[in-house]
Amino acid sequence: MPIVIDRVPDGVLLATDAGTTERVASAEFAGAVARREAARDDPPRWVWSDTAQWYPELLRAGVRVERCHDLRLVDAILAGVDGRPPEPALRRTVAPVTPTAPPGPTLFELVAPERHEPARAAVALHAEQSAALARDRGAGSPSARDLALLAAAESAGALAAVEMQHAGLPYSAVAHDALLTEALGARPVTPEARPARLDQLAKQVEALLGAAPGTLALDSPLELVAALRRAGIPADSTRAGELRQHDHPAIAPLLHYKQLSRLLAANGWAWLDEWVHDGRFRPSFVPGAVVTGRWGSDGGGALQLPKQIRGAVRADPGWVLVVADAAQLEPRILAALSNDSAMARAGAGVDLYAGMVGSGAVDSREQAKLGMLGAMYGGTTGQSARVLPRLQRAFPHAIRFVEEAARAGERGESVRTRLGRTSPLPGEAWRERQLLAAAEGASEAQRREARSAARSWGRFTRNFVVQGTAAEWALSWMAGVRRRLWSPDQGPLTEQPHLVFFLHDELMVHAPRDRAAEVEHALRAAAADAGRLLFGASPVSFPVTVAVVERYGEAK
Repeated sequence: MPIVIDRVPDGVLLATDAGTTERVASAEFAGAVARREAARDDPPRWVWSDTAQWYPELLRAGVRVERCHDLRLVDAILAGVDGRPPEPALRRTVAPVTPTAPPGPTLFELVAPERHEPARAAVALHAEQSAALARDRGAGSPSARDLALLAAAESAGALAAVEMQHAGLPYSAVAHDALLTEALGARPVTPEARPARLDQLAKQVEALLGAAPGTLALDSPLELVAALRRAGIPADSTRAGELRQHDHPAIAPLLHYKQLSRLLAANGWAWLDEWVHDGRFRPSFVPGAVVTGRWGSDGGGALQLPKQIRGAVRADPGWVLVVADAAQLEPRILAALSNDSAMARAGAGVDLYAGMVGSGAVDSREQAKLGMLGAMYGGTTGQSARVLPRLQRAFPHAIRFVEEAARAGERGESVRTRLGRTSPLPGEAWRERQLLAAAEGASEAQRREARSAARSWGRFTRNFVVQGTAAEWALSWMAGVRRRLWSPDQGPLTEQPHLVFFLHDELMVHAPRDRAAEVEHALRAAAADAGRLLFGASPVSFPVTVAVVERYGEAK
């Protein structure tokens, strides 16, 4: 049963689509939700503007909810399908990350406050969304079943995101400091000072490039390129891939400097002071932040924990980290989307790329990986381009599927994921460029620019269908794991196995040691469920590798 909630001046209003309403004081809100969650025969589906605004307050009160309908996220999905901008009343408002943050304002503030009936707008919007999700849009459009499934998965992901932030990733500040000290040297007395190891490397690079000590700004790409050229290194950029192509004694220490500099900037002592408290790093995830449905982060680098510091992610005493990684997720998604039986057979084991080698399609695992990346991301040069013809012969349906998505993008059309998330159309400037190039008398330069823009948009749509569907699979996997782990009879969320981290195709659960096997089973079973949910009886498998460790750095 859906229950729509919104804030009113003297508390919170709970309304059902049957027309019943209940007004509760803010202090009684969590209790009212808990009572309804206890009705296991008919658990409610909470309908609210933004999970990130409503759910933290409930978790702080010890109340976990099973289901919700996130109006903001669902509206973004429907807006893409309908080709319209999202509702202005559902613009994201970012709440502070601190555990004591007050609940955010209603997102239905466009309703006149003197009416004191903001929930009326919420009920109306939920009714509109429900009708839109159930509407038959005809051939070539996403089905009602698929859109409803996507809305449910997206909303479940939003619940998991808030729960992971609430629980926090178990993290040792002492271990992190030790890792930084080992890599960079002792923590500088002032934030502006450069750690000893970085300072040594900077002086070494300056000397090898013939620059006077302290005169070269290694963190400035323009200055560094100029210094490299003065030293006889014909570099056009400071990207690591290009620097490795040059044979000069300054390159190795420069690359090491850049690596350590990134570590200091992204996850140095300042990051530690800001983001790790009471033995927890609390990632700030943003579900649906990318047009493909992939997540983003409000800060803290939640989706970018470099290998150098993963050893600081440590389970509590008596607990373990159960880390699961979906093996070659995007290529498997492509095999299922395209119904490519040959590719499905190659992926029957845990390692799809090894299966491609065994099938005779390519000569090495590296070729398989580079070729598939080229196919999914539009690689037209290097080894991926050389391997692509062999992949076309071995897996024609898969390659044709992404090629057709690319051609649609080049024509300025939308493409859809398995559950119906729709790619945005190119902007007016893109369309104007195509029209000018097609007009009589267009110059060769104009036609060349138009072709380049079309190919670029084609690369986007080529990848959209695969990356977006992979995001849907991951959401379904996460939702299944979340449901399987929870038991209302085993205490608060953080006293039983619970999700603590998510990275596109990887999940991490913090669990009591004696329940690790149970968690591993849940992770594998939920992955199989996600495959069936999206692709039915498809022969494509979605295996996951699982590691039970005390430190994240031991998982790979």
